[in-house]
Amino acid sequence: MNDPQNNNYFVPQGMPAPDADAIEHSQILSALIKQEINQKKRIPFSRFMELALYAQGLGYYSAGSTKLGESGDFITAPEISSLFSRCIAKQCGQVLSELDSKYILEFGAGSGKMAADILLELERDNCLPKLYYILETSAELRQQQQNTLQTRAAHLAPLVQWLDTLPENSFSGVILANELLDAMPAHKFRISANAAEEIYVTTDNDRFVFQSGEPGNDLLKERITALGKTLPENYESEINLAAEAWVRSIGDCLEKGLVLIIDYGYPHHEFYHHDRSSGTLMCYYRHHTHPDPLILLGLQDITTHVDFTAIAQSADEANLNVAGYTTQAYFLLGCGLESIASMENIKNTQQQIELSQQIRKLTSLSEMGEQFKVLALTRQLDCPLVGFSLADQRARLLPLQ
Repeated sequence: MNDPQNNNYFVPQGMPAPDADAIEHSQILSALIKQEINQKKRIPFSRFMELALYAQGLGYYSAGSTKLGESGDFITAPEISSLFSRCIAKQCGQVLSELDSKYILEFGAGSGKMAADILLELERDNCLPKLYYILETSAELRQQQQNTLQTRAAHLAPLVQWLDTLPENSFSGVILANELLDAMPAHKFRISANAAEEIYVTTDNDRFVFQSGEPGNDLLKERITALGKTLPENYESEINLAAEAWVRSIGDCLEKGLVLIIDYGYPHHEFYHHDRSSGTLMCYYRHHTHPDPLILLGLQDITTHVDFTAIAQSADEANLNVAGYTTQAYFLLGCGLESIASMENIKNTQQQIELSQQIRKLTSLSEMGEQFKVLALTRQLDCPLVGFSLADQRARLLPLQ
């Protein structure tokens, strides 16, 4: 089961081994990727990551395994506490009150818990949207979202509609992207003494291995070359052109309103800090983290941190206004986290302890409070955003060099 000669089976020490069905699933996905590599000799890591996560019926996000919660691979903020989503609802409500067209569009809604909790909070505030759209490509997750809404907010479920693509017509309202960009396929690169190098994936003795080569397109080469002027030799990291393209697509779609991006990441100068010489790529499997994306295919999440400066610059190029940037802790507190928590119906000491633990997890500097950032992009919206009222750190988003 732990034979390092076979990427389909190798599991790092201390992690639970996959069962027979999972191994078979991983083998099928591995064969699919190897078939493409055999045709092309090698593929960019971004393509490998795309297939590993999104190959139809086989990729991590396209197959039917449990991803969220204690029985999955990781836990997101909406799963930790409804306080997170209720704070998001406060920001949504403020913006919806400024708009004639009151819609919300959530990308990649996970279990559906955030959607349910947002709708319930907006109902309490008499500020429900006309419709709550969810753009979800995974059939398995879409079913889970429908089940969650029926369980948690059945009377509000008719407000929710699922989309396969961005709305064809211009959209006015609030667009939510919580932990979306980190799972978009990213390019890997290495700074070498001789040239800018992209990192590809190929095979050696039927194993997946990395291979360096000429960048696959001019934009990527230009970006790697520019980074090479300030970074040391053998420095490795990622560039997420897909996330930047996503922002531009939102710019084409949004007529008026707010885009709220919540994810873990850094400004450009921190993302490519000299001490971060191995990049930010990380894999999640059964609540264990490790840096090897070439194993456990289809069974593990693969992520990279977000370069928020690059996202902000893409927004500017798409004529979107960068209206706020701060840490998750400051954002939640600005949205009234303490006030919302004080209204919780606490019946005993144990519930009080659990609530305090949830707040600490969401806001502590050593937990999600500092690691996660919130970026606000707007169009034709002039009101100061409540979530950035305590600390707006846009000055940290220094322009790309």
